[in-house]
Amino acid sequence: MSYSFVRIPTPIAGLERIERQPRADARGRFERLFCAEELREVFDGRPVAQINGSSTTDPGTVRGLHWQRDPHGEHKLVTCIAGRVFDVVVDVRPESPTFLVSYTVELDADEPVSICIPPGCAHGFQALAEESRLLYVHSSAHRVDSEATLHVLDPRLAIPWPLPVRGLSPRDAGAAFLAADLLEVARGIG
Repeated sequence: MSYSFVRIPTPIAGLERIERQPRADARGRFERLFCAEELREVFDGRPVAQINGSSTTDPGTVRGLHWQRDPHGEHKLVTCIAGRVFDVVVDVRPESPTFLVSYTVELDADEPVSICIPPGCAHGFQALAEESRLLYVHSSAHRVDSEATLHVLDPRLAIPWPLPVRGLSPRDAGAAFLAADLLEVARGIG
């Protein structure tokens, strides 16, 4: 019995929508959330270094937009395991043709869809349901000295949040808006 994944490219290079292939019967369903062998290419052959989870209580709450600067960039597989979220990825690679372009997708615990985010892309989400939980599979361990954040309300990003934004952490609320020199901000210097 195969539990393979269907990988669907997005307009942002390296960002993929991953559709899981669950098996269902009268008891419910079983689905594989991650398989190193089947998703080796998605992680560029890098092993899983960390698995994290987040729980967000209130709809409208936004977490992000976060990424790890080089040399600690990471691949990240994001799966909603409870509730529903509006998920956002922003390309922050200055050399990319989709620099500062965002990709959005609704992730729902009842739908077998994940996204795989490549290094150099910021990630955030807005909870659309009470008690929304995400599972993150990372190719690199988190490094505080490599953290970078974009402000979720930056008008240059023009993210179409479906609910009024609320519940920002002090770190996220204090993130800078993009300055005129976008390359410095994207590199995490500004």
